[in-house]
Parts: sequence; C-alpha cells; structure tokens
Amino acid sequence: MSSNSVVINALVDGGHASGGPPLGPALGPTGVNIQQVVKAINDATAEFEGLKVPVRLEVNPVTKTFEIHVETPMTSALLLKEAGITKGSGTPTTKMVGNVTMEQVIKIARLKAPSLLSHTLKNQVREVVGTAYSCGITIDGHSAREINQMIEAGEYDNVLEGQ
Repeated sequence: MSSNSVVINALVDGGHASGGPPLGPALGPTGVNIQQVVKAINDATAEFEGLKVPVRLEVNPVTKTFEIHVETPMTSALLLKEAGITKGSGTPTTKMVGNVTMEQVIKIARLKAPSLLSHTLKNQVREVVGTAYSCGITIDGHSAREINQMIEAGEYDNVLEGQ
C-alpha cells in the first residue's frame, strides 16, 4: 500500500473476529467500514476456526482501502488442535497428553513452511516434531526422539519425498 497506510497487528479468533476489541478501536480512527474488514478477516481465517490467528492489516485512511495479511497460528496451537486437546503437558519429558499422526505433522509443516527456518520438508517436519515434544505430544505413538531417529534412518523417506 502507500506511505499513508496505517498498519494494525491483531490476534483474532479464526473465522470469528468481531468489530469489538482489538479490531474496532484500532480501525475506528481510519474511517474504513469496520464490518467490511471484519467480514474479510473472517473469510480469510475460516480455515483456522478455534485458533488464535495473527493478522496484519494495512489500511489507507485516505482511500479507505485495506489489505489483510493472515499469518499461520503458532505451531503448538496447530498441534494441540490436531491432537484434539486444549493444553500441552506441564511436564513434557515425563507426561504425554496427546498423539498425532505423521500425516498431521506433515500438514502442519506445510502450513508453517513460510515461517520455518528449514527449507526441506524433511527438516520442516523435524521442527514440528520438536514442538510436539515440548507440548507433550507423541507422533504415531512414538516419542519425538524415536520419530527423529526414524526420520534419520529413512523410515519416512517415502512419505516425505513423495509429497
């Protein structure tokens, strides 16, 4: 957008943003149609329903136009949702609280790819496995250490290279 743009960063409920805080008070002074912005955000974040989603809005108060940039939720939030749990383990080294499949890990790695440090799917999956460990979540019933050893041994190469 132009140099007149106002940038607003907000954390919204996926698919359920509203004109109340944090959006309404931030958008009010810009003069844009708040309900139009909220509808656009809800459409853009519908796939992340039930999660907190970081959103960056660029609003031009002169032309009353806006652009929405949706970021992906945190890896841990995606893992918790896939595992069907609301909270990770307080002691992940000793207490596991959920389990996900390798397919779910790959799905998360693909969603998070733009913000992960690794450039290959194999290493992106390893990053997600590390987050699963810190949440107390196993993968296919195995610990993160076991999964990383299996990845290193090439046991998932057919799945990781074929996608």
